[in-house]
Amino acid sequence: MENNYSVFDIVGPIIIGPSSSHTAGACRLAGAARAIFNKPVSEVVIHVYGSFAATLRGHGTDKALVGGVMGISPDDERLTHALVIAREMGLKYQFVVEEEATAQPNLARFEMRSAEGAEMSVSAASIGGGNIIVTRINSTDLEISLKYNTLIVDHLDKPGAVLSVARILADNHINIASMNMYRQGKHGRAYMIIETDQIIEPDVLKSLRQLEDMYVIYIPQLY
Repeated sequence: MENNYSVFDIVGPIIIGPSSSHTAGACRLAGAARAIFNKPVSEVVIHVYGSFAATLRGHGTDKALVGGVMGISPDDERLTHALVIAREMGLKYQFVVEEEATAQPNLARFEMRSAEGAEMSVSAASIGGGNIIVTRINSTDLEISLKYNTLIVDHLDKPGAVLSVARILADNHINIASMNMYRQGKHGRAYMIIETDQIIEPDVLKSLRQLEDMYVIYIPQLY
C-alpha cells in the first residue's frame, strides 16, 4: 500500500516562528486567501477562531496572518515585522476574536477589500505541520488543499461548463489529478476545483479565461 507522505509531513516546514500550525500554517492560509482574491488587498478584517483566537499574539499568529495577506512566506525573516511592514505599506487590518466553536480548531476568515472596491471572503484552516485547507469562498463551502497546481473556476452552473474546461486541459496534455464541484443551487454560481499534475502555462490560462461566464484563478503548488 502506497503512503502519500512528503518530507513536510514528517519533519515539518522551514519557518520563522514557534509553531508550524500557528505560524507557518497561519501564514500559508493567509497567502492562500490572498491568491484566491487575486487582487492587491488594501483592507482586511481577519476573524480568528479556536486556538488561533486563544494564541493570536502569543505565538505570533497575528504577524503570520497579516504577513501572509501581504505575500510574505513562512520562512521569510520579514514575517516577524509584518505588522510594521503592513502599516508602512498602508494595509489596513483588523482582528476579530470569535468565540463560536468550529469544526477546525485553527480557523481564520478573511474579509478582503481592494482599493477599487472589490470584496471577497475566504475561510481557511491550519491542520498541522504547516498544512492548510481552504473551507469556504464567500458563501460556498468547499475544500481546497493547494498541495497541487490548482485551478479555481467560478462559473455559472450549466451543461457543458466542465467539459469546456476539461477539453482545453486535455488538448494541452495537462493531466487532471482531481476535480470537485461545489454549488449553492441549481443553475447558480458554482466553483470548479481542479488539481493538475503539470504547471499550467500562461497561454493555456489565456484560453481558459476566454471561456464565457467563467472567472479563472490559478495557484501553482503551494508546498
